[in-house]
Amino acid sequence: MSGYTIAVVGATGAVGTKMIQMLEQASFPIKEVKLLASKRSAGKKALFNGKEIEIQETTADSFENVDIALFSAGGSISKQFAPEAVKRGAVVIDNTSAYRMDTEVPLVVPEVNEEAIRSHKGIIANPNCSTIQMMVALEPIRKQYGLDRIIVSTYQAVSGAGVSAVKEMKDQAKNMLNNEPFEAAILPSGGDKKHFPIAFNALPQIDLFTEDGYTFEELKMINETKKIMSDDKIKISATCVRIPVVSGHAESVYIEVKEEGASVASIQDLLRNAPGVELQDDPANQIYPTPLDAAGKKETFVGRIRKDRDQENGYHMWVVSDNLLKGAAWNSVQIAESLYKLGLVEVKD
Repeated sequence: MSGYTIAVVGATGAVGTKMIQMLEQASFPIKEVKLLASKRSAGKKALFNGKEIEIQETTADSFENVDIALFSAGGSISKQFAPEAVKRGAVVIDNTSAYRMDTEVPLVVPEVNEEAIRSHKGIIANPNCSTIQMMVALEPIRKQYGLDRIIVSTYQAVSGAGVSAVKEMKDQAKNMLNNEPFEAAILPSGGDKKHFPIAFNALPQIDLFTEDGYTFEELKMINETKKIMSDDKIKISATCVRIPVVSGHAESVYIEVKEEGASVASIQDLLRNAPGVELQDDPANQIYPTPLDAAGKKETFVGRIRKDRDQENGYHMWVVSDNLLKGAAWNSVQIAESLYKLGLVEVKD
C-alpha cells in the first residue's frame, strides 16, 4: 500500500484528537498513522478509520520513516522535537506559536497563501485560531479592493484554553446554579497571578499582558496577519475576549478598503464564492452565524456585512468558525493536503 506515514504529536489533546478525525477525511493517501503523546499517555489507544492504534511516547526516534508530522502538544514540545523530525526527513506542520513568527518558517492558511508552502525548510506553521478564520474571510476582499485597516474584537470559546478549562467552566456553571461554592484556577491565563470564573462571564484577557496593554493573543493576531498577507503597512488592532462557549470563536471585524467600487452586495458576492467560506447573511430573516451552529464544521461562516455609517470605505462583518477545526486541526490537515497537491512530499510505497 502506498501513502504517507503521518505522526500526530499531542494525540490525546483537544486539537490532537480532532487532527485524527480530520485525517480520516484527508484527500491524500495514508499508509500509517503514528499517535504520539507524553509518557503518561503512552499505552492508551485511539481509533483511526475504525482501527485501534496504541499511543506511543514522543521521542526523537518516533519520527523515523515519518513523512508528515502534525504537532499540537505545546510550544516547548515543538521546539524540542520538530527539529528532530525534520532531521529524520519529515515535514512538520506545527500548530503551536513556537515557529509562527520565524522568518524561515512559512505561516499558512491554504485558502490565502498556499504558495508560501513552497519555501518551507522542514517546518510549516499553523496560525493562531482567531487569525485563521479572519484571514479566510478577508482574503477575497483584500484581493479585490485592498485593505488599509482592520479592527477586530474576538469572542473566543473556552476550548481554546484546553479540555480542563471547559471542565472548569461547566463545573462553575453547575455550582453557581445550585448556589454552591465554585473555583477559578485556569482562566483568563494559567500563567497569570489572578484567576476569574468564566461561567456567565466575559474575560477581556487571553494570555498574558504585555507592557503596552495588549495581550500576547492580540499581538499574535496583529503580527500573524501582517506576515500572512505580506503587508507590514496594514493597520491592525485587536481586542480578544473569552466567553462561556465550548467551541466556536466569533469575531466582530471592521475593515477599511483601499479601492473604490466596494459595496455590501459586492462583498457578499465575493464571499459567497470564496473557498472555505459560507455566507450566512440575511438579517431580515435573522440569518447569521453563531458558534453553536459552527461547532463541528470546517467552514468559516460570515454574516452581518454592513457599511459603516460614517466612514466611506468602512465595512463591518461577523465571522464565526470552529476553533478546534478550521482554527487548528483542519487547517493543519489542509496544509498536508497542499503538500500532496503541490508534489512537495513524495508518496512512498
